[in-house]
Amino acid sequence: MADDVYSYVKDALLKPPRNSPLLLRMVVLTFSMVCGVYICSICLKQSSANSAGRLLNVQVVRPCEKPYVEPSERRFIHFPKPETFNRAECACNPVRFFAILSTQRSGSGWFETLLNSHINISSNGEIFSVKVRKSNISTIVETLDKLYNLDINTSASKNECTAAVGLKWMLNQGLIQHHDQILEYFNRRGVSLIFLFRRNLLRRMISILANSFDQNAKLLNGTHKSHVHSSHEAEILAKYKPTINATMLIPSLKQVEQMVTEALGYFKSTRHIVLYYEDIIKNRTKLLDVQDFLKVPRMELSSRQVKIHRGSLSSQVENWADIEKTLKGTPYESFLRSDYEM
Repeated sequence: MADDVYSYVKDALLKPPRNSPLLLRMVVLTFSMVCGVYICSICLKQSSANSAGRLLNVQVVRPCEKPYVEPSERRFIHFPKPETFNRAECACNPVRFFAILSTQRSGSGWFETLLNSHINISSNGEIFSVKVRKSNISTIVETLDKLYNLDINTSASKNECTAAVGLKWMLNQGLIQHHDQILEYFNRRGVSLIFLFRRNLLRRMISILANSFDQNAKLLNGTHKSHVHSSHEAEILAKYKPTINATMLIPSLKQVEQMVTEALGYFKSTRHIVLYYEDIIKNRTKLLDVQDFLKVPRMELSSRQVKIHRGSLSSQVENWADIEKTLKGTPYESFLRSDYEM
């Protein structure tokens, strides 16, 4: 029976009747269509699988788009890519670079703590107080690159969304020595400068002499502190009254003035702001000017530091009569008078 059926089908497919060519054509066409659909379906599945595999391996990296700013401001906008951590969702938050240029005992430590009380500002201290970092221009540039790439970790470091990062740089820490190369770096990298100086250089000298004395004497329970956070500690340090060399007083004041003048001249082509310690003491709105300069949101800034030397200068120097006699009738006579109350 099976053989009969097979013979019938075989005859139907291979030996159609002469009068049924249409049936044969329909059978062949149907068979071809079924085979074609089957082959196409297999090819599509393989193609889809390969495409999916390729898509899984593709990572789309979208470059950060700079927010709209005036053309003159564009070079001050940066998007650091630190090697030591991932900025995560803050990767496209712009960062501005700055440097505080100052001289020792000019209030720069206090000023920097004020800036660091702002959630979006990170000022990393005197990183060039470390000798190896300022040994030559190559190490200076290397250190600056690391700092502005957010790869220097200090107590001032903020979270990934820091909007302004900088340092405190004393004029005698390689800054004047390599001023040409550093000026080129500042302008090339779009670094904004904050000059912070002290008007009354006599007060600065008293602070320097007192701080130098305490480095050896260590009046606070055998510990030297350049800055204090309590009135009690400030009173202990303020008890020391230095004796100033009256003969060298005016030459010393002139030397500091010259260094400040040179720094302002060397870096005048940068984007900068000039501040004086006394002005900030008397007018705290100056801190709003600084925040506007750094393009960060305005906030109330605070510091835990307590001023050491208060009141009249005559009570802070051992040989006040000599100092008074030396400075009277000179361009520095105004230093003898109280310039602020605090």
